[in-house]
This record gives sequence, structure tokens and C-alpha cells, in this order.
Amino acid sequence: MQLTIKNLSKTYSNGVQALRNLSLDIGTNMFGLLGPNGAGKSSLMRTVATLQEADEGEIWLDSLDVLKDKDAVRRLLGYLPQEFGVYPKMSAVDMLDHLAVMKGITNRGERKDSVEALLQQTNLWDVRKKNLGTYSGGMKQRFGIAQALLGNPKLIIVDEPTAGLDPSERNRFLNLLSAIGDQVIVILSTHIVEDVRELCPRMAIISQGQLLAEGSPADAIAALEGKVWQRTVANAQELAQLRESLHVISTHLVAGRTEIRVFADSSPGDGFTPSRPDLEDVYFLNLSRSSKLN
Repeated sequence: MQLTIKNLSKTYSNGVQALRNLSLDIGTNMFGLLGPNGAGKSSLMRTVATLQEADEGEIWLDSLDVLKDKDAVRRLLGYLPQEFGVYPKMSAVDMLDHLAVMKGITNRGERKDSVEALLQQTNLWDVRKKNLGTYSGGMKQRFGIAQALLGNPKLIIVDEPTAGLDPSERNRFLNLLSAIGDQVIVILSTHIVEDVRELCPRMAIISQGQLLAEGSPADAIAALEGKVWQRTVANAQELAQLRESLHVISTHLVAGRTEIRVFADSSPGDGFTPSRPDLEDVYFLNLSRSSKLN
């Protein structure tokens, strides 16, 4: 299974250009789509999920024309949007049963088996009869994945799924995503670098609707080996001076002091020590390069 996106563009009626001639090839397994808020990730996911039209471009799911054969695509699609609502007074088991009917699973026995298996898979079996309005944020997200998995989809899209989850629920949710398998396309759209690092063998970084980078996180990190340097700075004035003369990737507070990370082929000066690069460096370096071009 292959998702092919060619020269996709989308401008909203208020003039915001959400996607700019964007092209991507996404195969089976987990694919991470990284970008800051407002980068165009949700616009891209909504377009792939057949929820909005594109102005220009093509999307193909193998031989299916996503922009034209919407009904056929929806039968193969599982989608967990960023804003996922539930009927608060319905139980999980009743809601999943209702959604299964809408997905076309009309055989009662088949539907019962599917719903029960998904409740077990998402660790919601013990609370299946509780109203969804009583669920925690993490439980609602796991229910969201359960409904996305109805009908054995071939393409699964999850949009900012771990935002707002506490660490234990985030880990539980990521473990659930990783267990989905490698026979389907799973697109994880997020601004949280750790989610992509932990789950995805391939990724893309987008900003302002444009593709900045695409490939393996491991390869992108390896390309920065020996080129990332760090040091602490005394005050805001020193930080401003360093920003003028060096390519500062990012800044962090460490024990109350500001630590900067700099991209350079050799040591940028006194006090700098080499640092092992990580995916956050890849992410912020691409964003900084993009901001300088735009």
C-alpha cells in the first residue's frame, strides 16, 4: 500500500495558504509528520481524509484517486482528528457498535466480535459500559483509536494524538499505536518530536505548508554528527550577540540557566563543547533554515 501526494496546494477563503505545492510518498508502517502549530499538518490530513477539497494537485492510495473516489477511500480509512468529540452519555461499547454500523459492518455477530476485540486491544474492556463523558483524556484518545480501527482500515491518520496527555497515558497510547502493525499506513501528525522519534522509521517536516525535509530520522540525525555544539550563556544580551554571529538551533533552560545549541562545522568558539545530535536538533534546524528563507 502506497500513499502518493503530488503538488498539493490549498488556500482558504481568508487568504491563508495552508499547503504549497507539497509532494510526499508514504508507504506502510508508521510515518511521522512533524511541524509547528499552523504548519499545514491538519490541512494536509483533512485533505487526505477526504474532508476538504484541494485547489491543485493529486493524491493516490495505490490506484485509488483520493480526491475523486472519496467513498472508496473512506471504506479504507481510519481517522482520529485533533478535535475528537464523543457522545458523553453513551457507553464505549454502544458507541463503537453504532459507529461499526456506519462503517458498513451490518452483521450483528461480526460487529460484536469486532467491537469486543477493539475494546480489548485498546485496554478499555473493563470500562466498556461506562459513559464516555466519564473517560479521562487518555481513555478518550484510546477510544478514538478504537473507532479509527473499525473495519480493518488500510490507511490510518492520527492528528496530534498525544497533546495534553500525561506521561503515563502518552506512553500507553504510543504503545497502542506501535502495536497496530506494519501492514497498514499509519500517519502520525504532531508537533511533539519525541512521538516521531519513538515510533516512526520515516518522517517529513513541514512548515508554512511546504515540505522542508523527508526521510529516516536516524539518517537525519547522523547527518548532524559533529556539527552540534552547546554552551550556557550568562544573560539575554549575550544570547542576542550569539544569535547575530552563529546559527543557533535552539535554547533550553537547564537548572535555571540558558543553554544554547549551535550548528557549525567546527567549534564556534570558547566555552562550546560538542554535543550528540538528536531529532529535536534536526527539527529546529530545518525550521530555522526555513524562517531565514521566507
